[in-house]
Amino acid sequence: MSQPCDRNAVVPVPGRLDEKLGEFWVGNPWQIVAFGHNLSAFERNRAYWNVGGQNFLEISYLSGADHDGDSRCVVPADFRGVGQLDLIVRQAGGGPLLYYENQMPRRNFLTASLRGTQSNRRGIGARLTASVGGQVLVRELFPSNTYMSQAPAVVHFGLGEADVVDRLTIRWPSGKVQEIKNVKANRHVLITEGEADDAAAVVEVTPGRVIEP
Repeated sequence: MSQPCDRNAVVPVPGRLDEKLGEFWVGNPWQIVAFGHNLSAFERNRAYWNVGGQNFLEISYLSGADHDGDSRCVVPADFRGVGQLDLIVRQAGGGPLLYYENQMPRRNFLTASLRGTQSNRRGIGARLTASVGGQVLVRELFPSNTYMSQAPAVVHFGLGEADVVDRLTIRWPSGKVQEIKNVKANRHVLITEGEADDAAAVVEVTPGRVIEP
């Protein structure tokens, strides 16, 4: 398949097509669906459940995730603002979008956005380490940017029964290491690079508020 950089380009058919083999040609690959074609080989999607950090359980059928559309990417995000990560699947065939709502029992959480001062404004590339009740949770802020989709620049921690993060350590792209203690759960916080005082560094984000770039 040819994929020209010009979305309006039309590539002529390179030779005779064998319709018995199901061959087809569309001069512009972005118009494949409009011509009634689908590049999907109908491989079914798979979903796996992490079991205690030791193993994975396949829940594709049980979750309804075993769709046979031509899926190209999956974006996890808290689309409902309830502290649970749902999934959006972007497809090239079989319907453009699939939405999977997380219906597992709700537990405590903490989500964080970053505001860099010496680092880039969004803190892209930062590593966040949360110490919670003897456990260590590590997240890196690298919003996925893939086929016609992008994840939000937000870090999500699932905390289980814990209602506070004992210590949150941010290693910024600038190399600066920032430590914040006793961060309360079940909220979205905005953390500013370089603030020594916890109260100044961590600001709770009101639900629905747009964080300025």
